[in-house]
Formats: sequence, structure tokens, C-alpha cells
Amino acid sequence: MLHFSKVVPVLVGLGLSLGTAPAAWAQSNDATPKYSNEFLNIGVGGRALGMGNTQVSIVQDATAGYWNPAGLLDLKTKYDGVLMHSELFSGIVKNDYAAFAMPLDENSAIGASLIRLGVDDIADTRDLVNEYGYIQYDRIRYFSVADYALLLSYARRIGAIEGLKLGVNAKIIYRNVGKFANAYGFGVDAGLQYERRGWRLGLMARDITTTFNVWSINADEFKRSASTAEAIPTNSSEVTLPRLVLGVGRSIKLPGQFTALVATDLEMTTDGQRNTPISTGLISIDPHAGLEIGYNNIVFLRGGVSNFQKIQTFSGKEEWKAQPSLGVGVATSGLRLDLALSRLAVEKLGQRSQTNSIIVSLGYGFK
Repeated sequence: MLHFSKVVPVLVGLGLSLGTAPAAWAQSNDATPKYSNEFLNIGVGGRALGMGNTQVSIVQDATAGYWNPAGLLDLKTKYDGVLMHSELFSGIVKNDYAAFAMPLDENSAIGASLIRLGVDDIADTRDLVNEYGYIQYDRIRYFSVADYALLLSYARRIGAIEGLKLGVNAKIIYRNVGKFANAYGFGVDAGLQYERRGWRLGLMARDITTTFNVWSINADEFKRSASTAEAIPTNSSEVTLPRLVLGVGRSIKLPGQFTALVATDLEMTTDGQRNTPISTGLISIDPHAGLEIGYNNIVFLRGGVSNFQKIQTFSGKEEWKAQPSLGVGVATSGLRLDLALSRLAVEKLGQRSQTNSIIVSLGYGFK
């Protein structure tokens, strides 16, 4: 049986080695998009989003299919389901999520997750003016821009190493821009968790084989609205390079019936230099931190911080900003209700304003 002190360096080394290989390729290929399939990096679940997206090492419900499929082996009931709805930018963008998971036996589990991020009812006013030069409002057509992802997950315990669990995702992606374009993609994620003496370690490798989206463009629709100076898009493909998340968490027993769960993640991107606290040509690292205080495993108060970025104010001063989040949760008789509030600081006309995002998720575990 491997000792804890030997497993930790292996996990860290594995994460760094997985990250540097594709990063070298990305550095030599400037055409690789940095934010391909970015809708899959927003996060899911009120608990996770209330804790600053720190879940890789501690997730234990159906949302593990998204955060780290290895966590599916820690389901507390035979069946577990989660639904989530959130709205971004004053309700313009809708983010919806559904997941279901169940164990196959003591050593394996499966799950399925569906994600949709979209903007609906976008007005197409190209035919607003009729052939006689008059505005005719009933000629307005509406369309949606939406991204979809289906994740199919499998997790299994590794008998040779006590406390070690592995999981994989196969994900199918569909992206649609009304009648103008659509894309299909396929990718693979892999994750592991290791638990020892109250400590929980996790490693999640998203798009471990790189993910390709193939775009199909309806050129006729673009020709109707594009001017002669604008290029008509053509069929193309885009690549999503691996993203690695290394996390650690620990539960602490407090006086009375209180408990505390502390977790931190290091999110590592391999598509070149980004605006993060640690940023190089090979890899960029953005830290996350989260805290959950529980009472009698019924009521929970959560907080977290993530998305550290250096911005320049209108005065010309550079300063670091982070995205804070707060959340509350209630769990009883298998039912879980989680609420989260995430706040983005935005500089507007020289004054600081706030953009809030409210997340609501409902989970239920049953035998």
C-alpha cells in the first residue's frame, strides 16, 4: 500500500507533466483560441459556486460528473440528482444544468450531466423594412445562441491503493448560432481523488486529449446581412487545450455541532499566457479558495474567492481584483437546496459598479 507522503508528489508531478506537454505546442501555435468552449468553465451547483469553484478534491454528489468524476464514488445515497438555474448579466444569459448519478457496485459508479448556456429571443431585424420602405414589426424574427454539453461519467476505486479513485468523462458538445452556424465537438476528461487521514486531494484534467469543435457555416444567411467589406465566415474547426485543476481540502470538527470544510484549487491553463497571478508562456495558474461552515449537517454557510485578474483603472493604476462569492445551503431528508451569490467588480465611467449573479440549485438523494 502506498503511503500518503508518496502519493502527493505523484499527483503534483502528474498534473504538471500533463500541463507542460500541450502548452509547448500552444506556444508555437498562436492560432489556437484561448477561450474555446469557455461555457464549460463557468461552473455548476450552488454549493460549488458559493465556495469559489473549489470542488475538485471535495465533491461528493451528482455534480462530480462535472467537477471530478472520481467523486461519484462518494455518493451518500443510491441515486442522486441535481438541477441548477442561474442568470448572468441581469438575466440576459441563462445557465441551466441537470445531473444524475448512481453506484454500480461498491467499487464503481456512473453519472450523466447536461449543460446549456444560452441567450434567447435575439431579434433579427434584417427584414424589418418591407419592399415599400416602411417598417413592419411583424417581419422581425427571433433566434437563440446556445451551447450544450452532455457528459457521460464513469468512476472506479483502485484496489491496490487505499483511498484512491479514478474517473473519466466522455463529453459531446453542440453549439448553435440560430440559422447562421452550428458546431459539434467531442472530448475526454479524467480525474482522480485520494483521501488519507482527513485530507482530500484531487486532480482534474479537462480536455485531456484536446477537444475539437467543427463549425458548419450557413453562408447564405451571412450574405444577406454582411456588407461587401466584411468577410463571410467559412467552415472551420477550433481546438480546446487541456485545463488542469489540482485541489486539496480538509474537514475540521468545531465545538458543538459545527464543522468547517476548507478547500483550495489551483486552476492551470495550457493555452499560453493569461492574466492570472502566475502566468508564463507555458502555463498560467489561477488560485481558488473556499470555506463551508456547517451546523449539524443541516445548515451551511459558504464563501469563496476566485478569478484573480490585474486590471487598470481609469486613473491608470494597476490593481488585482478577485471574484468573491457567498452561499447558503439547507439539507434535510435527502433534499438539498443551495443558493449562491457571485459578484463581479466592473469599472464603469471611472466609478466602480457591481454585477451580481444569483445561482439556485436543488439536489435530491434517494435510496
